[in-house]
Amino acid sequence: MNFSNQNEYVWDKQFRTYFVLLHINLILMRTFLLITVMFLIASLQSQAQKEAATKLKAQKDTTATVDLLGEMNSTNQEKTKLLPDKIIFTQRILWGEKGLMRSFNAFELTPEKRQKELKVRRTMLVAHQVMGMLTLGGMVAQGFVGAKLYSASGTNYKSLKDTHEIIAAGVNIGYFSTAALSLFAPPKMLNERKGYSSIKLHRALAIVHFSAMVATNVLATMMDGPNNAKIRPYHRAAAFTAFGAFAASMIVIKF
Repeated sequence: MNFSNQNEYVWDKQFRTYFVLLHINLILMRTFLLITVMFLIASLQSQAQKEAATKLKAQKDTTATVDLLGEMNSTNQEKTKLLPDKIIFTQRILWGEKGLMRSFNAFELTPEKRQKELKVRRTMLVAHQVMGMLTLGGMVAQGFVGAKLYSASGTNYKSLKDTHEIIAAGVNIGYFSTAALSLFAPPKMLNERKGYSSIKLHRALAIVHFSAMVATNVLATMMDGPNNAKIRPYHRAAAFTAFGAFAASMIVIKF
């Protein structure tokens, strides 16, 4: 095989590897979206059961003053803001005034049902924190394996590379599932206060580590090509940026 054919073979192999890994990333994205949908369905079923029991009890306790109370509640609902002025687009799709979840009776936009939504929000954000800690641990393990991979060769290199890719798949699933639990959680009740807050810093760091995470995955697909040595420093820098920003975002939310 002459140099030209060999070079074409290497590039062909690189592009095949790129498309295979791209397909894997699409599968991972579908997986974490499926996890989020299943979580929302489970929460919906639980809230529907509680609502049915509450409704039955309320019917038994109805009195002659129901018209007056209904009028008072209607007036209060007009005065009470049930959603913050600004919510992110992923929450607006599901939980906005005309969001997809509003088509379910359990999540109509009323003060009582907004209280139930806040319980769902709390559960999803707790899961968000737990998944974040597990993902951070996976990033640490991936970093150790990646550092050894740079200096490995032969069969040791192949073994470490396989391990690195397996850990990377787990980290990607954990990372994007963590993101989904936050992005698709019901919005909070009140507007954010002006000025600095740990939540705002947490979100700013999220933009950094999300961008770095995407860059790390894209650069990883290019590591098997002839420009491996040139891409390696950028891949490492993106990975360290993703880890640092992700760890910092978890720290600031605790203080």
